[in-house]
Amino acid sequence: MMNFSAKRMTQIVCIFLFTVLVLLCHSSTFAATKSSSQSNKGDRVGETAVAEKVDQLIEAELRKSKVEPAKLANDEDFLRRVTFDLAGRKPSSSEVILFGLDSNPDKRKTVIDELLKSEDYAVNWARYWRDVIYLRATDMRARINEAEFEEWMTTQFKENKSWDQIATDLLTATGDVRENGNTALIFAHEGDPAELAAETSRIFLGIQIQCANCHDHPTDKWKRNSFHELAAFFPRVRVRPVRDAMPRTFEVVSMDQGNQVAQRMQMLQDPTMLFKAFDRNRDGKLTEEEVQRTRMARNFEQLVSRADKNGDKALTAEEIKSIPVPDNARRFNTEYHMPDLMDPTAAGTVVHPVLFVGTKAPEGMKDLERRETLSKFLTAKSNPWFARAIVNRLWAEMLGEGFYMPIDDIGPERSAVYPEVLEALADGFTANGYDLKWLCRTIANTRAYQRVVQTKIEGQPHIPFAAQSPTRLRGDQIFTAITQVFGVDDLQSNRGGGDRRYRGNRTARGQFSSLFTFDPSTAQEEITGDVPQALFMMNSSAINGLLGTNGNTKLAQIAREFPKNEDAIPELYLLTLSREPSKAEMKICQEYIQATDNRNEALEDLMWSLVNSSEFITKR
Repeated sequence: MMNFSAKRMTQIVCIFLFTVLVLLCHSSTFAATKSSSQSNKGDRVGETAVAEKVDQLIEAELRKSKVEPAKLANDEDFLRRVTFDLAGRKPSSSEVILFGLDSNPDKRKTVIDELLKSEDYAVNWARYWRDVIYLRATDMRARINEAEFEEWMTTQFKENKSWDQIATDLLTATGDVRENGNTALIFAHEGDPAELAAETSRIFLGIQIQCANCHDHPTDKWKRNSFHELAAFFPRVRVRPVRDAMPRTFEVVSMDQGNQVAQRMQMLQDPTMLFKAFDRNRDGKLTEEEVQRTRMARNFEQLVSRADKNGDKALTAEEIKSIPVPDNARRFNTEYHMPDLMDPTAAGTVVHPVLFVGTKAPEGMKDLERRETLSKFLTAKSNPWFARAIVNRLWAEMLGEGFYMPIDDIGPERSAVYPEVLEALADGFTANGYDLKWLCRTIANTRAYQRVVQTKIEGQPHIPFAAQSPTRLRGDQIFTAITQVFGVDDLQSNRGGGDRRYRGNRTARGQFSSLFTFDPSTAQEEITGDVPQALFMMNSSAINGLLGTNGNTKLAQIAREFPKNEDAIPELYLLTLSREPSKAEMKICQEYIQATDNRNEALEDLMWSLVNSSEFITKR
């Protein structure tokens, strides 16, 4: 039971009465909206039913293993966890108190719904996907459209765009990267077909097919040809600078068959059509006489000088194909060539697009038609890996571990834990039109998600989902929590650092993220803090400058408004860790303040230690 000072109790009563008034004013509107929503669901599968099925399947497996599932987390821990997961922020002190006082048995469902309606939900998940894409970027110039991507992705989540639509928009993007946020994935990898094939498979299918780039996959069934058939969807997309643009920018464009230079390059690599048109005596050689008054005449002498190996002043098909491909030839190729590992200088073998888990694409398509076809293959309901990949990813993000680990290395040769649970979620997600809010809501409503955290003990068997796994907050979430604790919109940044060309690095949030952010695809046990992070939290002038008890800082307000230590200490815990202190913590804190001559300095030390605790930067 929480203990409140008279001042805090007055605040609680006012907040509570205001909340009741708002709920009464909107109850009829909510009821009408809920009724309308339910009538339009059609074949959609309810979150509650799927969440219950998930729990029954998990708990049945735990019983077979004679494992007792952990108890549910208390209200404080649940609220902090779900607020970070869905909205990327910590709950306020008032939210924690009111949630604890609420006797409604469905209050957890209610707060989940409210968080999913908030703009914080859209911003949080937009930043998550920013990290997924940019932390694997092969071209650091891509950072110049980081803000545009985040804004675009925020809009997608705010409008609850389906996951298949978001995937399609990312794969079929064109235009100026400073104006079109959906160009992020293509821009981040310079429009390179092999890189785009690898990231498309990893992000949207959870399959690491890039290992088949140079050889058949060593541990999966994918052949080398499968990788390059996927890359063959992208040879006509280009990233190129926009001439004379200020500030400097780039654009994603299509390079289709209409380009004359591309056609010439194609003919040199596959001269079959040249011989059909110009080899009049069909002797398998082209001579200067045969190409007179044709488009080849102008460059024929140069071709002879480069390719005529026997000195007969004529060219065979093999001699033409032996002409070394220029280093920049890829920009002119409109078909994809699988590299010849035995002869890297050769043009390679022309490969037509085929999705390795789908169907061969029709020949003769333009760039956008190819990429649209790929998107349809990927997002089709008949392709189970599309739904499984995102379900596994979001489940792992919210529970600390997935059905497959690593989360982006699944596939037919891999084994999932609780495969029936994964299928239940994937089937429901697909039936609900790839609705991301439906998926988040379903996961958050499971008992598996709401259990207490239990740390894995080395040397002892780990049973997945018997409890929540410890999860470190992402850099953006930690930054937001710090600004909430100190009641500021931003932290002062060292604007002299970072690369001035990349706008994101010049903001305090950008600099903080570059120090604290990790690839969200990384397994939690591989994520550890480092010395620069610890030094920042302990010594940062931006943070230490907000710890004072003079002026109008948060700490100064608490010191003034709660003159009794037994009231001030719980306020600091609620502000920083979103919970009240335990009896043992309360005793230690009171003794420390009493042993210190200066109460304000003792409170500063207490707040500093709470912000620097491991609990502050992890979910619990």
